[in-house]
Amino acid sequence: MNRKLRRLKEIVQQGPADVIIGKKGVYEGVINEIKRRLEQKGIIKVKMLKSCIAVENKDRRELAKYVAQLIDAQLLEVRGRTFVLYKHCLSKSSLRNRDVKRFFM
Repeated sequence: MNRKLRRLKEIVQQGPADVIIGKKGVYEGVINEIKRRLEQKGIIKVKMLKSCIAVENKDRRELAKYVAQLIDAQLLEVRGRTFVLYKHCLSKSSLRNRDVKRFFM
């Protein structure tokens, strides 16, 4: 993993979760929200509640990989019930030009 991506992961890990997957589990609304946030930020933090893991009947790591595959994003890290997703943006505003404050919105 390159140095810039590692630093972004550290910044995201310190802030609150961008998306929380609740008792309904992984459904279209959550997937759309994760896609939207990834387009805005490029890297996001997602938290799964215990009820989500129970509903999906999957291990937390399997569930994180499943979500990453659905969104076609890179799974950077799984810590507890929280995971970090990264998706390279092809738009003109790249991650290096973005303000760090946007990661805590």
